Amino acid sequence: MHHSLVGTLSKLFPRLTASFAYRQLTSPQVRKLRPNEEDTLNKSEQEDFKFGTFKIKLYRWGGGEKTVLLIHGWEGQAGNFADLVEKLLEENYTVYAFDGPSHGYSSNGKTSLFEFTELVAVLIRRFKVKTLVSHSFGGVATTYALFKNKDLVIDTYVLLTTPDRFIERIQDVSEATGISQKVQRLLIERLEKETGQRVDELNVSDFVSHIHVNRALIIHDKDDRVIPIERSRNVYNNWKGCRFTEVHGTGHFRMLRTDTILNEVLEFLGEEG
Repeated sequence: MHHSLVGTLSKLFPRLTASFAYRQLTSPQVRKLRPNEEDTLNKSEQEDFKFGTFKIKLYRWGGGEKTVLLIHGWEGQAGNFADLVEKLLEENYTVYAFDGPSHGYSSNGKTSLFEFTELVAVLIRRFKVKTLVSHSFGGVATTYALFKNKDLVIDTYVLLTTPDRFIERIQDVSEATGISQKVQRLLIERLEKETGQRVDELNVSDFVSHIHVNRALIIHDKDDRVIPIERSRNVYNNWKGCRFTEVHGTGHFRMLRTDTILNEVLEFLGEEG
């Protein structure tokens, strides 16, 4: 829908426009995989896992003693980690991944941060992993899952970019679609009513002060146009013992296919705690 049209509708029909914005937040649009990403998925052992109303696609590669769970971002999918998966297999890892609700090859339906979060916690337990790698929104889902499940203890966690405040996600959607401040407020009210959570309390920079992660690394590109680097920096500044690496020239998505970054991930995962 055209930006200016949404702006007009925001003034004339604020509640209708808030419903449109809500669908934007709960109905992910997933990009088509590259051929090499499909090839890597096809090499995995796959399983359909029932989770609520969804059929979740699970993936497993390798059989080494070292295990890692990969958590993709919003509108992403497991195949996005193909280059990292191949490198992990060379290092004799067992690699687990999944397509989130209404993502990739999992079944479709309205979904949210909260379902994604619950699934992450379920899969950490199912796979008994102590090592995690997330991309983008996967960092929100994962840190929130660890925040809500204090018994989960993670040895090593790498975040390839991360948002911080959930309200910033709403503001980003509002700016992209052209909705008004009034519609933003209606949208927040609807989200809080349906989830029972205050939006202003959903902040990665707050979660990380209360989760059990022994070692963490955040990598973020200073020219990322999807998530400004300041958001990752704020998480880092509130996370005792976390490392931060600023990179250049990879943007938001290409870092998942950049050798220097993937090699840094492997080096960090291989370090002794």
